[in-house]
Amino acid sequence: MIRAIQKPDIASVARIYNYYIENTIASYEESTLDSAGMTERVQKVTEDGFPWLVAEIDGIIGGYSYGYMWNTRSAYRHSAEVTVYLLPDYYRKGIGTQLYQALFALLKEQGIRMVIGGIGLPNPASVALHEKMGMKKVAHFEKVGRKFDQWLDVGYWQGDLEFL
Repeated sequence: MIRAIQKPDIASVARIYNYYIENTIASYEESTLDSAGMTERVQKVTEDGFPWLVAEIDGIIGGYSYGYMWNTRSAYRHSAEVTVYLLPDYYRKGIGTQLYQALFALLKEQGIRMVIGGIGLPNPASVALHEKMGMKKVAHFEKVGRKFDQWLDVGYWQGDLEFL
């Protein structure tokens, strides 16, 4: 079931995100978040009018997605940055697709036209999901992040909600 995040979900969402901080280059953050830190992030997103969704499967939060303003300048108000994270046990089960489908529908209703996803590279699974959703690679920045003693690239994928 895909639904809006609720307060009791925040600890689960923090655990999901912390997995990526501690074990992968999907997030370039290096310090984990406690529930209070994640609560602040969720509040910022939702108070600014953007959706934060979770995928609940048999009582377990298996993943989440949200959209947020891509840039604070008013001319960019029709563009949003999007992201999705899943528990590793829920990879390749269509949950990321379901989360993005629901998120994109809500963003489109809010007047968002362009969605932009930043991906720490290499990350073939995330690239595949974004391209499955109809997004196209529009930028590649080399060696702009450093984590786990290696230089990392970031790619950006963009999708027009009028055509996705």
